[in-house]
Amino acid sequence: MTSLADALDALVAAARKAGLDEAAARAEGEAVAATVSERSRGAFVDWCAQTGRERSAEEHMLAAKRGNRFRAGPTPLMASLLLAKSAESADYAGALADVALAGSALGEPGPDAVGAATTVTTAQLGGSPASASLTPSSAAPGAFDLPPRQPVPGLGDQVLDQVRRVGDQVRRQLGALNGAAPGSSPVTDEPAGAGDAPPAADGVQTQAAEPATPPAEEAKPDEPVKTVEELLAELDALIGLADVKAEIHRQAAVLRIEGLRKKAGLESPTITRHLVFNGNPGTGKTTVARLVAGIYRALGLLSKGQLVEVDRSELVAGYLGQTAAKTVEVVKSAEGGVLFIDEAYSLSGDQYGKEAIDTLVKEMEDKRDDLVVIVAGYPLPMAIFISENPGLESRFRTTIDFADYTDDELAAIFASMVGAADYDAGEPVLARLREILAGTERGPSFGNARFVRNLMEAAIGHHAWRLRDIAEPTLDELRTLLPEDLASDTDLEPPAEVPPTEPVDPFPAPEEES
Repeated sequence: MTSLADALDALVAAARKAGLDEAAARAEGEAVAATVSERSRGAFVDWCAQTGRERSAEEHMLAAKRGNRFRAGPTPLMASLLLAKSAESADYAGALADVALAGSALGEPGPDAVGAATTVTTAQLGGSPASASLTPSSAAPGAFDLPPRQPVPGLGDQVLDQVRRVGDQVRRQLGALNGAAPGSSPVTDEPAGAGDAPPAADGVQTQAAEPATPPAEEAKPDEPVKTVEELLAELDALIGLADVKAEIHRQAAVLRIEGLRKKAGLESPTITRHLVFNGNPGTGKTTVARLVAGIYRALGLLSKGQLVEVDRSELVAGYLGQTAAKTVEVVKSAEGGVLFIDEAYSLSGDQYGKEAIDTLVKEMEDKRDDLVVIVAGYPLPMAIFISENPGLESRFRTTIDFADYTDDELAAIFASMVGAADYDAGEPVLARLREILAGTERGPSFGNARFVRNLMEAAIGHHAWRLRDIAEPTLDELRTLLPEDLASDTDLEPPAEVPPTEPVDPFPAPEEES
Protein backbone atom coordinates (compact mmCIF):
# COMPACT_ATOMS: atom_id res chain seq x y z
CA MET A 1 0.00 0.00 0.00
CA THR A 2 1.25 3.51 -0.79
CA SER A 3 2.65 5.29 2.26
CA LEU A 4 1.31 8.69 3.25
CA ALA A 5 4.68 10.27 2.39
CA ASP A 6 4.51 8.85 -1.16
CA ALA A 7 0.83 9.80 -1.53
CA LEU A 8 1.65 13.37 -0.51
CA ASP A 9 4.51 13.50 -3.05
CA ALA A 10 2.10 12.28 -5.74
CA LEU A 11 -0.41 14.95 -4.71
CA VAL A 12 2.25 17.66 -5.02
CA ALA A 13 3.18 16.29 -8.46
CA ALA A 14 -0.50 16.47 -9.52
CA ALA A 15 -0.66 20.04 -8.23
CA ARG A 16 2.47 20.97 -10.17
CA LYS A 17 0.99 19.53 -13.35
CA ALA A 18 -2.20 21.51 -12.78
CA GLY A 19 -0.31 24.74 -12.11
CA LEU A 20 -1.38 24.86 -8.45
CA ASP A 21 0.61 26.00 -5.44
CA GLU A 22 2.62 22.97 -4.32
CA ALA A 23 2.94 24.00 -0.68
CA ALA A 24 -0.82 24.58 -0.48
CA ALA A 25 -1.43 21.15 -2.02
CA ARG A 26 0.78 19.43 0.53
CA ALA A 27 -0.99 21.29 3.34
CA GLU A 28 -4.36 20.12 1.97
CA GLY A 29 -3.12 16.54 1.80
CA GLU A 30 -1.74 16.60 5.34
CA ALA A 31 -5.06 17.96 6.61
CA VAL A 32 -7.00 15.27 4.72
CA ALA A 33 -4.85 12.49 6.20
CA ALA A 34 -5.15 13.97 9.69
CA THR A 35 -8.94 14.33 9.63
CA VAL A 36 -9.34 10.78 8.28
CA SER A 37 -7.11 9.33 11.00
CA GLU A 38 -8.10 11.49 13.96
CA ARG A 39 -9.94 8.64 15.73
CA SER A 40 -7.31 5.97 15.07
CA ARG A 41 -5.22 5.17 18.13
CA GLY A 42 -1.60 6.27 17.75
CA ALA A 43 -2.23 7.79 14.30
CA PHE A 44 -0.54 11.05 15.25
CA VAL A 45 2.79 9.19 15.62
CA ASP A 46 2.64 7.83 12.05
CA TRP A 47 1.25 11.10 10.69
CA CYS A 48 4.10 13.14 12.18
CA ALA A 49 6.71 10.67 10.93
CA GLN A 50 5.26 10.60 7.39
CA THR A 51 4.98 14.40 7.19
CA GLY A 52 8.45 15.01 8.63
CA ARG A 53 7.33 16.64 11.89
CA GLU A 54 8.38 16.27 15.48
CA ARG A 55 6.04 13.90 17.29
CA SER A 56 3.08 16.03 18.42
CA ALA A 57 -0.52 15.04 19.07
CA GLU A 58 -1.45 18.74 19.00
CA GLU A 59 -0.09 19.24 15.44
CA HIS A 60 -2.14 16.26 14.28
CA MET A 61 -5.25 17.56 16.04
CA LEU A 62 -4.93 21.05 14.53
CA ALA A 63 -4.44 19.60 11.04
CA ALA A 64 -7.48 17.36 11.56
CA LYS A 65 -9.53 20.42 12.53
CA ARG A 66 -8.45 22.20 9.33
CA GLY A 67 -9.31 19.13 7.26
CA ASN A 68 -12.71 18.61 8.83
CA ARG A 69 -14.43 20.83 6.26
CA PHE A 70 -13.07 18.67 3.43
CA ARG A 71 -15.55 15.98 4.50
CA ALA A 72 -18.42 18.21 3.39
CA GLY A 73 -16.98 19.80 0.26
CA PRO A 74 -13.94 19.97 -2.02
CA THR A 75 -10.62 21.38 -0.86
CA PRO A 76 -9.88 24.97 -2.02
CA LEU A 77 -7.49 23.78 -4.76
CA MET A 78 -9.92 21.07 -5.87
CA ALA A 79 -12.72 23.64 -5.95
CA SER A 80 -10.61 25.95 -8.13
CA LEU A 81 -10.02 23.12 -10.63
CA LEU A 82 -13.72 22.24 -10.71
CA LEU A 83 -14.65 25.90 -11.19
CA ALA A 84 -12.21 26.19 -14.10
CA LYS A 85 -13.39 22.83 -15.54
CA SER A 86 -9.72 21.86 -15.63
CA ALA A 87 -8.66 18.67 -17.36
CA GLU A 88 -6.35 18.08 -14.38
CA SER A 89 -9.20 17.88 -11.86
CA ALA A 90 -9.47 14.08 -12.11
CA ASP A 91 -5.75 13.60 -11.44
CA TYR A 92 -5.86 15.88 -8.42
CA ALA A 93 -9.03 14.28 -7.03
CA GLY A 94 -7.47 10.84 -7.49
CA ALA A 95 -4.32 11.94 -5.67
CA LEU A 96 -6.45 13.27 -2.79
CA ALA A 97 -8.28 9.93 -2.67
CA ASP A 98 -4.93 8.13 -2.39
CA VAL A 99 -3.94 10.46 0.46
CA ALA A 100 -7.25 9.70 2.21
CA LEU A 101 -6.65 5.96 1.77
CA ALA A 102 -3.12 6.27 3.17
CA GLY A 103 -4.49 8.29 6.07
CA SER A 104 -7.05 5.58 6.86
CA ALA A 105 -4.17 3.15 7.52
CA LEU A 106 -2.29 5.31 10.05
CA GLY A 107 -1.95 4.13 13.64
CA GLU A 108 -4.33 1.34 14.58
CA PRO A 109 -6.89 1.79 11.80
CA GLY A 110 -10.54 0.99 12.30
CA PRO A 111 -13.88 1.41 10.57
CA ASP A 112 -14.23 5.09 11.50
CA ALA A 113 -11.16 5.93 9.42
CA VAL A 114 -12.62 4.07 6.43
CA GLY A 115 -15.92 5.97 6.72
CA ALA A 116 -14.10 9.30 6.94
CA ALA A 117 -11.87 8.47 3.95
CA THR A 118 -14.94 7.52 1.90
CA THR A 119 -16.68 10.80 2.80
CA VAL A 120 -13.64 12.96 2.05
CA THR A 121 -13.15 11.25 -1.31
CA THR A 122 -16.76 11.67 -2.48
CA ALA A 123 -16.79 15.29 -1.27
CA GLN A 124 -14.16 16.21 -3.88
CA LEU A 125 -16.88 16.18 -6.52
CA GLY A 126 -18.59 18.96 -4.63
CA GLY A 127 -21.07 16.71 -2.84
CA SER A 128 -22.63 15.25 -5.97
CA PRO A 129 -24.76 12.26 -4.96
CA ALA A 130 -23.77 10.50 -8.15
CA SER A 131 -20.20 10.36 -6.96
CA ALA A 132 -21.11 8.54 -3.79
CA SER A 133 -22.28 5.25 -5.25
CA LEU A 134 -20.38 2.35 -3.78
CA THR A 135 -22.06 -0.52 -5.60
CA PRO A 136 -20.56 -2.35 -8.58
CA SER A 137 -23.87 -2.24 -10.45
CA SER A 138 -23.60 1.52 -10.92
CA ALA A 139 -20.09 1.55 -12.33
CA ALA A 140 -18.71 1.01 -15.77
CA PRO A 141 -17.15 -2.41 -16.50
CA GLY A 142 -13.71 -2.60 -14.96
CA ALA A 143 -14.37 0.31 -12.59
CA PHE A 144 -13.36 -1.83 -9.64
CA ASP A 145 -10.26 -3.41 -11.18
CA LEU A 146 -7.90 -2.37 -8.38
CA PRO A 147 -4.12 -2.52 -8.47
CA PRO A 148 -2.40 -5.13 -6.31
CA ARG A 149 -1.40 -3.97 -2.84
CA GLN A 150 -0.12 -5.25 0.47
CA PRO A 151 -2.71 -5.91 3.20
CA VAL A 152 -2.80 -3.52 6.12
CA PRO A 153 -2.76 -5.20 9.55
CA GLY A 154 -6.18 -4.87 11.17
CA LEU A 155 -8.02 -3.84 8.02
CA GLY A 156 -9.74 -6.33 5.75
CA ASP A 157 -9.08 -5.99 2.03
CA GLN A 158 -12.78 -5.40 1.35
CA VAL A 159 -12.81 -2.48 3.77
CA LEU A 160 -9.89 -0.81 2.01
CA ASP A 161 -11.44 -1.62 -1.35
CA GLN A 162 -14.42 0.49 -0.38
CA VAL A 163 -12.28 3.63 -0.29
CA ARG A 164 -10.44 2.56 -3.44
CA ARG A 165 -13.73 1.99 -5.29
CA VAL A 166 -14.93 5.47 -4.40
CA GLY A 167 -11.63 7.04 -5.44
CA ASP A 168 -11.78 5.17 -8.73
CA GLN A 169 -15.31 6.41 -9.38
CA VAL A 170 -14.36 9.99 -8.57
CA ARG A 171 -11.52 9.79 -11.10
CA ARG A 172 -13.80 8.32 -13.75
CA GLN A 173 -16.65 10.74 -13.19
CA LEU A 174 -14.36 13.77 -13.30
CA GLY A 175 -12.72 12.38 -16.41
CA ALA A 176 -16.16 12.07 -18.04
CA LEU A 177 -17.14 15.59 -16.96
CA ASN A 178 -13.95 16.92 -18.55
CA GLY A 179 -14.55 15.12 -21.83
CA ALA A 180 -12.17 12.17 -21.40
CA ALA A 181 -12.67 9.39 -23.91
CA PRO A 182 -14.78 6.49 -22.65
CA GLY A 183 -12.62 3.81 -21.08
CA SER A 184 -9.66 6.10 -20.55
CA SER A 185 -8.06 6.59 -17.17
CA PRO A 186 -7.84 10.23 -16.14
CA VAL A 187 -5.17 9.27 -13.62
CA THR A 188 -2.54 7.96 -16.02
CA ASP A 189 -3.78 9.33 -19.36
CA GLU A 190 -3.44 5.74 -20.61
CA PRO A 191 -6.41 3.75 -21.98
CA ALA A 192 -7.89 1.43 -19.39
CA GLY A 193 -6.73 -2.16 -19.91
CA ALA A 194 -4.14 -1.21 -22.51
CA GLY A 195 -3.48 -4.10 -24.85
CA ASP A 196 -6.91 -5.68 -24.26
CA ALA A 197 -9.89 -5.54 -26.54
CA PRO A 198 -12.24 -2.65 -25.72
CA PRO A 199 -15.53 -3.56 -24.00
CA ALA A 200 -18.73 -3.23 -25.98
CA ALA A 201 -21.61 -1.13 -24.68
CA ASP A 202 -23.02 -4.11 -22.80
CA GLY A 203 -19.67 -4.90 -21.20
CA VAL A 204 -18.95 -7.96 -23.43
CA GLN A 205 -15.37 -8.18 -24.67
CA THR A 206 -15.05 -7.91 -28.47
CA GLN A 207 -12.29 -8.15 -31.08
CA ALA A 208 -9.95 -5.20 -30.92
CA ALA A 209 -10.52 -2.87 -33.85
CA GLU A 210 -7.91 -0.92 -35.79
CA PRO A 211 -7.36 2.47 -34.18
CA ALA A 212 -9.37 5.10 -35.98
CA THR A 213 -8.29 8.67 -36.52
CA PRO A 214 -9.73 10.60 -33.61
CA PRO A 215 -12.24 13.28 -34.64
CA ALA A 216 -11.30 16.89 -34.12
CA GLU A 217 -12.20 17.91 -30.59
CA GLU A 218 -15.19 20.20 -30.49
CA ALA A 219 -15.18 23.18 -28.19
CA LYS A 220 -17.37 22.41 -25.19
CA PRO A 221 -19.94 25.11 -24.43
CA ASP A 222 -19.67 26.72 -21.02
CA GLU A 223 -21.97 25.30 -18.41
CA PRO A 224 -24.92 27.67 -17.96
CA VAL A 225 -24.81 29.76 -14.80
CA LYS A 226 -27.66 28.95 -12.44
CA THR A 227 -30.29 31.64 -12.13
CA VAL A 228 -31.17 33.40 -8.90
CA GLU A 229 -34.46 31.52 -8.85
CA GLU A 230 -32.72 28.14 -9.18
CA LEU A 231 -30.27 28.95 -6.39
CA LEU A 232 -33.01 30.23 -4.09
CA ALA A 233 -34.91 27.02 -4.79
CA GLU A 234 -31.82 25.06 -3.67
CA LEU A 235 -31.72 27.19 -0.54
CA ASP A 236 -35.38 26.52 0.17
CA ALA A 237 -34.80 22.78 -0.26
CA LEU A 238 -32.34 22.74 2.66
CA ILE A 239 -33.65 21.20 5.86
CA GLY A 240 -34.60 23.73 8.58
CA LEU A 241 -33.03 27.24 8.57
CA ALA A 242 -36.36 29.08 8.15
CA ASP A 243 -35.05 32.44 9.41
CA VAL A 244 -31.86 32.14 7.37
CA LYS A 245 -33.80 31.44 4.17
CA ALA A 246 -36.05 34.47 4.76
CA GLU A 247 -33.05 36.77 5.26
CA ILE A 248 -31.21 35.51 2.16
CA HIS A 249 -34.39 35.98 0.10
CA ARG A 250 -34.62 39.55 1.43
CA GLN A 251 -30.95 40.23 0.65
CA ALA A 252 -31.36 38.90 -2.90
CA ALA A 253 -34.42 41.09 -3.49
CA VAL A 254 -32.72 44.24 -2.15
CA LEU A 255 -29.55 43.68 -4.20
CA ARG A 256 -31.55 42.91 -7.34
CA ILE A 257 -33.48 46.18 -7.08
CA GLU A 258 -30.26 48.08 -6.35
CA GLY A 259 -28.78 46.68 -9.56
CA LEU A 260 -31.87 47.62 -11.58
CA ARG A 261 -31.85 51.16 -10.16
CA LYS A 262 -28.20 51.61 -11.13
CA LYS A 263 -28.95 50.33 -14.62
CA ALA A 264 -31.78 52.86 -14.90
CA GLY A 265 -29.45 55.70 -13.84
CA LEU A 266 -31.10 56.21 -10.46
CA GLU A 267 -29.23 57.09 -7.30
CA SER A 268 -28.94 54.23 -4.84
CA PRO A 269 -27.43 54.01 -1.37
CA THR A 270 -24.40 51.74 -1.17
CA ILE A 271 -25.53 48.48 0.40
CA THR A 272 -22.89 46.45 2.22
CA ARG A 273 -22.78 42.95 0.80
CA HIS A 274 -20.49 41.49 3.46
CA LEU A 275 -22.21 39.26 6.02
CA VAL A 276 -21.83 37.92 9.56
CA PHE A 277 -23.03 34.34 10.11
CA ASN A 278 -23.66 33.60 13.79
CA GLY A 279 -24.19 30.00 14.85
CA ASN A 280 -22.85 26.87 16.44
CA PRO A 281 -20.84 24.33 14.40
CA GLY A 282 -22.69 22.29 11.78
CA THR A 283 -25.66 24.64 11.37
CA GLY A 284 -25.26 25.04 7.60
CA LYS A 285 -23.18 28.22 7.48
CA THR A 286 -20.75 26.99 4.81
CA THR A 287 -23.53 25.48 2.69
CA VAL A 288 -25.47 28.75 2.73
CA ALA A 289 -22.28 30.74 2.03
CA ARG A 290 -21.72 28.64 -1.09
CA LEU A 291 -25.27 29.41 -2.28
CA VAL A 292 -24.81 33.11 -1.50
CA ALA A 293 -21.72 33.11 -3.74
CA GLY A 294 -23.79 31.67 -6.57
CA ILE A 295 -26.67 34.09 -5.98
CA TYR A 296 -24.35 37.12 -6.02
CA ARG A 297 -22.79 35.86 -9.23
CA ALA A 298 -26.22 35.37 -10.83
CA LEU A 299 -27.13 38.95 -9.82
CA GLY A 300 -23.99 40.20 -11.59
CA LEU A 301 -22.32 41.32 -8.35
CA LEU A 302 -19.46 38.81 -8.60
CA SER A 303 -17.56 37.67 -11.69
CA LYS A 304 -16.85 34.03 -10.67
CA GLY A 305 -18.90 33.03 -7.63
CA GLN A 306 -16.38 30.65 -6.02
CA LEU A 307 -16.23 30.11 -2.24
CA VAL A 308 -12.85 30.15 -0.51
CA GLU A 309 -13.09 28.95 3.09
CA VAL A 310 -10.25 29.72 5.51
CA ASP A 311 -9.51 30.05 9.22
CA ARG A 312 -6.85 31.89 11.22
CA SER A 313 -4.08 29.44 10.33
CA GLU A 314 -4.48 30.22 6.62
CA LEU A 315 -4.28 33.99 7.14
CA VAL A 316 -1.63 34.36 9.84
CA ALA A 317 2.08 33.61 9.37
CA GLY A 318 4.78 33.02 11.94
CA TYR A 319 6.42 36.44 11.65
CA LEU A 320 5.20 40.02 11.46
CA GLY A 321 5.22 41.23 7.87
CA GLN A 322 4.60 37.76 6.46
CA THR A 323 0.98 37.76 7.61
CA ALA A 324 0.06 40.67 5.35
CA ALA A 325 1.47 38.88 2.29
CA LYS A 326 -0.27 35.64 3.25
CA THR A 327 -3.62 37.40 3.72
CA VAL A 328 -3.27 39.25 0.41
CA GLU A 329 -2.64 35.92 -1.35
CA VAL A 330 -5.76 34.36 0.20
CA VAL A 331 -7.90 37.36 -0.76
CA LYS A 332 -6.54 37.19 -4.30
CA SER A 333 -7.70 33.57 -4.58
CA ALA A 334 -11.19 34.66 -3.46
CA GLU A 335 -11.47 37.67 -5.77
CA GLY A 336 -14.57 37.33 -7.92
CA GLY A 337 -16.24 35.23 -5.23
CA VAL A 338 -16.79 34.88 -1.50
CA LEU A 339 -14.10 34.66 1.18
CA PHE A 340 -15.54 32.71 4.12
CA ILE A 341 -13.58 33.11 7.39
CA ASP A 342 -14.58 30.57 10.01
CA GLU A 343 -14.07 31.40 13.71
CA ALA A 344 -13.04 34.89 12.62
CA TYR A 345 -12.80 36.08 16.25
CA SER A 346 -9.64 33.96 16.60
CA LEU A 347 -7.88 36.81 14.76
CA SER A 348 -8.38 39.04 17.82
CA GLY A 349 -5.97 39.32 20.68
CA ASP A 350 -2.48 39.46 19.17
CA GLN A 351 -0.41 41.52 16.75
CA TYR A 352 -0.40 38.80 14.07
CA GLY A 353 -4.18 38.64 13.97
CA LYS A 354 -4.38 42.46 13.98
CA GLU A 355 -2.07 42.54 10.96
CA ALA A 356 -4.37 40.07 9.18
CA ILE A 357 -7.48 42.14 10.04
CA ASP A 358 -5.88 45.42 8.92
CA THR A 359 -4.80 43.81 5.64
CA LEU A 360 -8.23 42.30 5.15
CA VAL A 361 -9.99 45.66 5.66
CA LYS A 362 -7.73 47.28 3.06
CA GLU A 363 -8.26 44.45 0.57
CA MET A 364 -12.04 44.62 1.07
CA GLU A 365 -11.92 48.30 0.17
CA ASP A 366 -9.62 47.82 -2.84
CA LYS A 367 -11.68 44.93 -4.21
CA ARG A 368 -15.12 46.08 -3.08
CA ASP A 369 -16.62 45.66 -6.56
CA ASP A 370 -15.73 41.96 -6.92
CA LEU A 371 -15.31 40.46 -3.46
CA VAL A 372 -17.68 39.48 -0.66
CA VAL A 373 -16.44 38.50 2.78
CA ILE A 374 -18.48 36.38 5.19
CA VAL A 375 -17.21 35.97 8.76
CA ALA A 376 -18.64 33.21 10.91
CA GLY A 377 -18.53 31.79 14.42
CA TYR A 378 -20.21 31.62 17.81
CA PRO A 379 -22.61 34.55 18.41
CA LEU A 380 -21.09 36.32 21.45
CA PRO A 381 -17.40 36.20 20.36
CA MET A 382 -18.44 37.36 16.88
CA ALA A 383 -20.33 40.36 18.26
CA ILE A 384 -17.29 41.38 20.33
CA PHE A 385 -14.94 40.79 17.38
CA ILE A 386 -16.92 43.07 15.03
CA SER A 387 -17.52 45.81 17.63
CA GLU A 388 -13.83 46.07 18.56
CA ASN A 389 -12.69 47.06 15.07
CA PRO A 390 -14.24 50.17 13.44
CA GLY A 391 -13.06 49.04 10.02
CA LEU A 392 -14.99 45.79 10.35
CA GLU A 393 -18.03 47.35 12.03
CA SER A 394 -18.63 49.70 9.10
CA ARG A 395 -18.44 46.86 6.58
CA PHE A 396 -20.42 44.12 8.33
CA ARG A 397 -23.91 45.51 8.92
CA THR A 398 -25.97 42.40 8.21
CA THR A 399 -25.96 39.54 10.69
CA ILE A 400 -27.74 36.23 10.05
CA ASP A 401 -28.33 33.86 12.96
CA PHE A 402 -28.21 30.09 12.38
CA ALA A 403 -30.24 28.20 14.99
CA ASP A 404 -29.39 24.68 16.15
CA TYR A 405 -31.28 21.89 14.37
CA THR A 406 -34.05 19.97 16.10
CA ASP A 407 -33.85 16.17 16.48
CA ASP A 408 -36.33 15.69 13.62
CA GLU A 409 -34.28 17.97 11.37
CA LEU A 410 -31.07 16.12 12.25
CA ALA A 411 -32.74 12.79 11.49
CA ALA A 412 -33.84 14.17 8.10
CA ILE A 413 -30.31 15.46 7.43
CA PHE A 414 -28.87 12.04 8.32
CA ALA A 415 -31.33 10.29 5.98
CA SER A 416 -30.41 12.74 3.20
CA MET A 417 -26.66 12.15 3.68
CA VAL A 418 -27.12 8.38 3.72
CA GLY A 419 -29.25 8.47 0.56
CA ALA A 420 -26.71 10.69 -1.23
CA ALA A 421 -24.03 8.09 -0.44
CA ASP A 422 -26.23 5.36 -2.00
CA TYR A 423 -26.96 3.57 1.27
CA ASP A 424 -30.30 2.61 2.78
CA ALA A 425 -31.17 3.51 6.38
CA GLY A 426 -34.58 2.24 7.41
CA GLU A 427 -36.75 3.37 10.31
CA PRO A 428 -34.93 1.14 12.85
CA VAL A 429 -31.69 3.00 12.04
CA LEU A 430 -33.40 6.39 12.36
CA ALA A 431 -34.97 5.26 15.65
CA ARG A 432 -31.47 4.38 16.92
CA LEU A 433 -30.26 7.80 15.75
CA ARG A 434 -33.02 9.53 17.73
CA GLU A 435 -32.00 7.56 20.84
CA ILE A 436 -28.42 8.79 20.43
CA LEU A 437 -29.57 12.38 19.90
CA ALA A 438 -31.83 12.26 22.95
CA GLY A 439 -28.90 11.17 25.11
CA THR A 440 -26.43 13.75 23.74
CA GLU A 441 -25.75 16.95 25.62
CA ARG A 442 -26.42 20.10 23.57
CA GLY A 443 -23.80 22.64 24.54
CA PRO A 444 -22.32 25.41 22.37
CA SER A 445 -19.84 22.91 20.92
CA PHE A 446 -22.49 20.42 19.78
CA GLY A 447 -21.79 19.67 16.13
CA ASN A 448 -25.37 19.61 14.73
CA ALA A 449 -25.14 18.33 11.12
CA ARG A 450 -21.44 17.66 11.67
CA PHE A 451 -22.39 15.37 14.57
CA VAL A 452 -24.72 13.26 12.42
CA ARG A 453 -22.21 13.26 9.57
CA ASN A 454 -19.64 11.77 11.94
CA LEU A 455 -22.20 9.15 12.95
CA MET A 456 -22.85 8.37 9.27
CA GLU A 457 -19.12 8.02 8.54
CA ALA A 458 -18.71 5.67 11.49
CA ALA A 459 -21.76 3.68 10.32
CA ILE A 460 -20.29 3.34 6.81
CA GLY A 461 -17.05 2.08 8.31
CA HIS A 462 -18.82 -0.35 10.68
CA HIS A 463 -20.96 -1.57 7.76
CA ALA A 464 -17.82 -2.38 5.73
CA TRP A 465 -16.26 -3.99 8.80
CA ARG A 466 -19.36 -6.14 9.28
CA LEU A 467 -19.14 -7.40 5.69
CA ARG A 468 -15.37 -7.91 5.63
CA ASP A 469 -15.57 -11.72 5.76
CA ILE A 470 -18.33 -12.05 3.13
CA ALA A 471 -16.67 -12.84 -0.20
CA GLU A 472 -19.59 -11.82 -2.45
CA PRO A 473 -22.06 -9.59 -0.58
CA THR A 474 -25.43 -9.04 -2.26
CA LEU A 475 -26.52 -5.65 -3.55
CA ASP A 476 -28.92 -5.36 -0.61
CA GLU A 477 -26.11 -6.16 1.85
CA LEU A 478 -23.85 -3.57 0.19
CA ARG A 479 -26.47 -0.86 0.63
CA THR A 480 -28.24 -1.58 3.92
CA LEU A 481 -27.14 -0.02 7.19
CA LEU A 482 -28.32 -1.67 10.40
CA PRO A 483 -28.95 -0.11 13.82
CA GLU A 484 -25.83 -1.83 15.18
CA ASP A 485 -23.74 0.05 12.60
CA LEU A 486 -24.74 3.28 14.32
CA ALA A 487 -22.59 3.77 17.40
CA SER A 488 -23.07 6.78 19.66
CA ASP A 489 -20.24 9.28 19.77
CA THR A 490 -19.37 8.17 23.29
CA ASP A 491 -18.99 4.59 22.02
CA LEU A 492 -16.42 5.61 19.43
CA GLU A 493 -12.75 5.25 20.26
CA PRO A 494 -11.29 8.71 21.01
CA PRO A 495 -8.05 9.68 19.29
CA ALA A 496 -4.93 8.75 21.19
CA GLU A 497 -3.29 11.63 22.98
CA VAL A 498 -0.02 12.14 24.76
CA PRO A 499 -0.65 11.45 28.45
CA PRO A 500 -0.10 14.57 30.56
CA THR A 501 3.08 14.69 32.57
CA GLU A 502 2.56 14.94 36.32
CA PRO A 503 4.18 18.12 37.69
CA VAL A 504 6.94 17.60 40.23
CA ASP A 505 6.36 19.37 43.55
CA PRO A 506 9.69 20.97 44.59
CA PHE A 507 8.55 21.02 48.22
CA PRO A 508 6.84 17.70 48.87
CA ALA A 509 4.97 17.25 52.13
CA PRO A 510 6.76 14.99 54.62
CA GLU A 511 5.46 11.44 54.74
CA GLU A 512 3.41 10.57 57.78
CA GLU A 513 4.96 8.00 60.08
CA SER A 514 3.02 4.81 60.37
